[in-house]
Amino acid sequence: MSDQPVKPMALALAVAERAAQAGEVPVGAVLVDASGVVLAQTANRVEELADPTAHAELLALREGARQRGRPILDDCDLYVTLEPCAMCAGAIALARIRRLYFGASDPKGGAVEHGSRFFQQPTCHHRPEIYGGIDATRAGALLRRFFADRR
Repeated sequence: MSDQPVKPMALALAVAERAAQAGEVPVGAVLVDASGVVLAQTANRVEELADPTAHAELLALREGARQRGRPILDDCDLYVTLEPCAMCAGAIALARIRRLYFGASDPKGGAVEHGSRFFQQPTCHHRPEIYGGIDATRAGALLRRFFADRR
């Protein structure tokens, strides 16, 4: 998608690479407001915090909500290097994110285009605009390399 902004995804990939170096699954997230101002740049911190919910998306949403002083981020866009899981998709809906951009698809754990297809469920009260496949080759390669190094 040549008309989509690439800078936030480049930032998300950079923080994902740093996460890999720290031994975390390399997923990065960047939250931007309607003007394109970066509110959060986060990566998975599950191992570091010993917290199974410390996914990059949740950390970005928490930081954005903290900065805004409110849980609704309806004028914000979220860029993530990997298709969000069901937990993160639920949080994205609750925060009422305007647009979700993600890199690599995740047939095993993803819940946007795969699995539960969270945003397509009748019980989902908010559906962001969704743009998948943004820099997917680079995001997928980073994940494959990370897991190959651990085998």
